[in-house]
Amino acid sequence: MSKLNNYLIDPHKFSSYTPAHMANTKSAIKRIRKISKQTSVNKARKSRYRNALKKMNLLIESKKKDDALKFLPKLNSELMKISKTGIIKRQNASRNVSRISKKIASL
Repeated sequence: MSKLNNYLIDPHKFSSYTPAHMANTKSAIKRIRKISKQTSVNKARKSRYRNALKKMNLLIESKKKDDALKFLPKLNSELMKISKTGIIKRQNASRNVSRISKKIASL
């Protein structure tokens, strides 16, 4: 059992992509560093996208059509940036914009 403890990952110390003792070549260690940096960038981008969607949904729920129309280009820009980097698929972004546009039109 003590041998297994050496390979367990401490969730507070390592990200989900960083194995504790797996990398044994220089290139693998560099790759782990690169992946963990990119993961944090992707998480930040995804949270920005989610926050934009939440803000738009709040505007729609509170029936603020003017504010929603003003925020729509910003949301569209955010979704396209996210889809361009591959965090979400392009079709997913397009679908979100389409559905939100329909909701705003129905207000």
